[in-house]
Amino acid sequence: MTIAAQAANAASAIDALAPLRLPTDIRLTPEQFERVCAQNPEAVLELGADGQVIQMTPTGSETGARNSRLVMRLLLWADQQGGWKVFDSSSGFRLPDGSVLSPDASLVSLQRWRALPLEQRRGFAPLCPDLVVELASPSDEGPRGVTALRRKMAAYQANGARLGWLLLPDERAVEIWPASVELQRIEQADELAASPEFPGLRLELAEIWAG
Repeated sequence: MTIAAQAANAASAIDALAPLRLPTDIRLTPEQFERVCAQNPEAVLELGADGQVIQMTPTGSETGARNSRLVMRLLLWADQQGGWKVFDSSSGFRLPDGSVLSPDASLVSLQRWRALPLEQRRGFAPLCPDLVVELASPSDEGPRGVTALRRKMAAYQANGARLGWLLLPDERAVEIWPASVELQRIEQADELAASPEFPGLRLELAEIWAG
């Protein structure tokens, strides 16, 4: 292979790895957004209710470890309880307001999930999860900061989530977002119990705070 050909291949590889670039004023429909995601599988994206594409950053390793344990605990509960489907942070949901958001962890009742046609299950499921959980990053900057996540929690609540948990590891605190009720905050939280709608669901937060 010539030097010119090697250089061309290298340039092509760099272009393939380059971050997605979109005009800041562009607005997409959920259908257009799904096509963009399909063409950019490496990108981590969400869609606001106004059609604006939100470019997420990968989680830090510590946050990723916490999220893995969180999803594991939800899975254990769902397997024991029955009747629930668990989703991780790579799962996007098309909310009634037209946004497409990806909670760090979420639960959907099997009855609602099975009511969806197979095609809708394979795309961004058109529903808001029953339970949503978000893990805040150490910094308040960017789409994973507390301010941005509070906007997401409010969106989940407005779109029909029955319960939301915003976990704040650096503060060892939790914000609880019940359906249609003002949020509650627990300081120095060691344990978290869900509402009666999720019987027996409890999180031992010490293991999640530990990372």
